Amino acid sequence: MTEAGPAQAGAPTGRSARELLERAERLLGTARAVLTDHAGAVDAVRAALNPLLDGLVRRELSAIPVSRLKDVTEGRLRLGAVEQAGFTTVGQVHEANRYELRQISGVGAQTADQALAAAGQIAHAVRDTVAVRIDVDAPDEATTALVNALHRLVEAGPDVRRAVDAAGRLIARLEPLAVAAGPARGRLRLLFGGREARARALTAAVSVRDEVDEAAARGLPLLFGQVSADLLREADTGLAAWVDFELRSAEYYSLIAELSGSGPDRDAAEGFIPAGIADRVRGLRLDDAHLRVSLRGYQSFGARFALAQKRVILGDEMGLGKTVQAIAALAHLAAHGETHFLVVCPASVLINWAREVRARSTLRALPVHGPERHGAFAEWRESGGVAVTTFDALHTLPDPRDCGVRPGMLVVDEAHYVKNPETRRSRAVSGWTGRTERVLFLTGTPMENRVEEFRSLVRHLQPELAPSVHTTHGAAGSQAFRRAVAPAYLRRNQEDVLTELPALVQVDEWEQFSEEDLAAYREAVDAGQFMRMRRAAYARPGTSAKLDRLRELVAETAENGLKVVVFSYFGEVLRTVGQALEGEVFGPLAGSVPAARRQDIVDGFAAADGHAVLLSQIQAGGTGLNLQAASVVILCEPQIKPTMEHQAVARAHRMGQIRTVRVHRLLATDSVDERMLDILARKERLFDLYARRSDIAETTPDAVDVSDGSLARRIVEEEQRRLASRAADPANSAEASSPAGTADAVDTTGPATGAG
Repeated sequence: MTEAGPAQAGAPTGRSARELLERAERLLGTARAVLTDHAGAVDAVRAALNPLLDGLVRRELSAIPVSRLKDVTEGRLRLGAVEQAGFTTVGQVHEANRYELRQISGVGAQTADQALAAAGQIAHAVRDTVAVRIDVDAPDEATTALVNALHRLVEAGPDVRRAVDAAGRLIARLEPLAVAAGPARGRLRLLFGGREARARALTAAVSVRDEVDEAAARGLPLLFGQVSADLLREADTGLAAWVDFELRSAEYYSLIAELSGSGPDRDAAEGFIPAGIADRVRGLRLDDAHLRVSLRGYQSFGARFALAQKRVILGDEMGLGKTVQAIAALAHLAAHGETHFLVVCPASVLINWAREVRARSTLRALPVHGPERHGAFAEWRESGGVAVTTFDALHTLPDPRDCGVRPGMLVVDEAHYVKNPETRRSRAVSGWTGRTERVLFLTGTPMENRVEEFRSLVRHLQPELAPSVHTTHGAAGSQAFRRAVAPAYLRRNQEDVLTELPALVQVDEWEQFSEEDLAAYREAVDAGQFMRMRRAAYARPGTSAKLDRLRELVAETAENGLKVVVFSYFGEVLRTVGQALEGEVFGPLAGSVPAARRQDIVDGFAAADGHAVLLSQIQAGGTGLNLQAASVVILCEPQIKPTMEHQAVARAHRMGQIRTVRVHRLLATDSVDERMLDILARKERLFDLYARRSDIAETTPDAVDVSDGSLARRIVEEEQRRLASRAADPANSAEASSPAGTADAVDTTGPATGAG
C-alpha cells in the first residue's frame, strides 16, 4: 500500500473504520428520526387545520357572487347558463365538478373548465387571507383537535426547530461522506481499489470522524433523541392543551400562520423597507443555539435586521416583542464568539431586562446598578455576559475607552431618553456607541411623528444618514418615512403582523422598591397589616417605583394612540394614579358608583378620540362591563383571587376586541407581591385553571384564593422574619400573631369601595 497523503494521515481503516461508520450510521439514524417525527407532528397539525381553513374558505366563497368569475378571466367567461341553472355564488361553482357543469344546457367543456379554474383561483386567493381564530370560551371538537396537535409542537419548544435544522444539515454532509468512506472498512478493499479510490476513501473517513466528533461536541445526539421523544409523547388531555393555549397563545398562532401560509403580508412584516435591504437581511441565518424561545417570523426578521445593518433603531409598536428580538440578536452574536454585551435602560425596567435575558436565552445577565455597580461592572469585564445598567448609572462607570472591553452589541432601551445630545445620559451613551460596532436602539414611539427626534437618535448610529432625513418624509406617511430611513429604522404595527388578532400578551413588570417605598412597606409589615402591605408601593407617590413605571407605560400608549384601563383593588391607589397622570382620565369605577353611571363612564371612555385612560376597581370593572375599547390593561398589584384578575382582563379581551390586548402586572421584588405569586405557583396549575374554567368557578371565585386568614397571616409572618422586624419582640407582635378575624389582626379584606 502506498504512503498516505497529509489529508489521510491517521485515517481510520479496518476495524476502527467500521466502528466509526457504525457511529456515523447511528447518528444519521437519529437525525432521520427527528425529521420523520417532526414531519408526523406537522402532518397531524395540518390534518386538524385544513378542515377549519376549508370551512372558512367555503364561507367566504359563499358570499362572493358568481359574476366575479368573469373578473378572473377578464370578461371572457360566459356565465348566463350557469347562473340560470341556480349557481349564484363562486362557492357553488367551486364545490361542483366538471360533470355537473357539463349537464347544464349551453355549458360546454371549455366553459366548465374555465369556470372551475377561475373558482379555484379565487379560492386559492381567499385561502391566503383567512385566518383561524380559536375561541377558548367555545371549544368544539375541531378546534380541540387542532389545539391538541399544536400542543405537541409547542411543548417541544424551540429545540424542535434547532434539531430539524441541524439534522437536515448533518444528513446533507454526512451521508455522502459515509458512502465515500465505505471502502475503508476493509484493508483488502483499500488495497485493490486503486490509488485514487483509496485516497478518496481515506479522506472521506477523516471527514466522517470530524463530523461525528463535532456533532458529539455540539450535543446533537442528545438533542435529536430528546426532540424525538418530545414529538412522540402521547398527547395530553384536551384540558391540558387548552390550559397551555391560554398561557401562550402567541406560540400556537405563530405555528398556525407558519403551517397555513396565512402569515402577515411580507412587506408589512419587513416594515416596508426597500427590497435591497430586505434581501440582505433575509440572507442572514439567525443562530438560535443560545435561545430558549421560538421567534415569530417578523421577530426573526427584526433580530436579523439589527445584525445585518449593525447600527439601527427598532421601533416596533408596543406588544410586538422588541426585547426578545434584541435578546435573539445577542444570542446570535454569542453563538459566533462574542462574550460581552451591554444593555442600557430606565431603572424601572432593569429587573425585567435581567429576568428576560435569563428566561429567553442561556446568556448570563448581570445587573450593574446601585452601590455595588462598580464591583458588578468589574465582574462583567472579567467574565462577560449581558451587563444591564441604567441611564443614570452609565456615566458613573469606567470610561469605555479605558475599560478594556468592547461589547459585541450595545442595546439602548427607551432610546428617546437620549434624544437631547446635551444631557449627561446622552453623552454617556454616545461614548459607548462610539466604541461599539453594533448598536441597537429600541423605542415604541412612532418616529415618523417625531422627525427631529429621529435625526437626533440616528446621529448616534449612522451620522451620515441624519442630514438626508426631512420633515417632509414624516408628512408623506408612515410607509414613505420607513422607506426613506430604512438603513437605520425598522417599525412594524400590530395590525400588520399579528394576523390572529386578538391575542393576549401578559407581561410581569418587576420593580425594585425605592428607599421611601421600602420604608412605607416596612411600616406595614411591622403593623402586620396584609392589605396595607399590598398597597404600600403607592404610599409615597413622589418616589414610587411602581407609579413611575405606570406613567411610562401610559406615556407609551399615548404615543401610539391606544386606550388603557388601570385596575386596582384599592380606591386609594386609583386616586393616587389619577393624580399622577396627565391627559384624559375617566373614573374611577367603584362599587359605590351606580351601575348606570358606571356604564356612562365606560361609554365616554370608548367614545374618546384616541388615547384615554380608565381607572377601575377590579371588583367593579371585573364583571358586567365590556371594555373592548382598551387594548392595554395595567394591574397595579397582583390579586388575591386569580379569578378576579382573569375576569377583569376578560372585560377587554373578548368578542369585539380588534387589537392584541397587552396586560402589564406591576410587581415589587422582595415583597408581598412575590410571596403571593410563590404561593399561587405552588398550587397545581391544572387544578387551578380547571377550576377557573369550570361552572363551579363562576359561582365560587374563592376556589383558588390566598385571601383566607391563615395564608395571609403566613405571608405577613414570613415578611416580618425576612425584614427582621418587630416579630422578634413578643410585646410588639400581638397584631401579627393574633387570630384572623379579630380587630385588624391580619387585614385581608379591605373595604368594598377600596377606600382604605
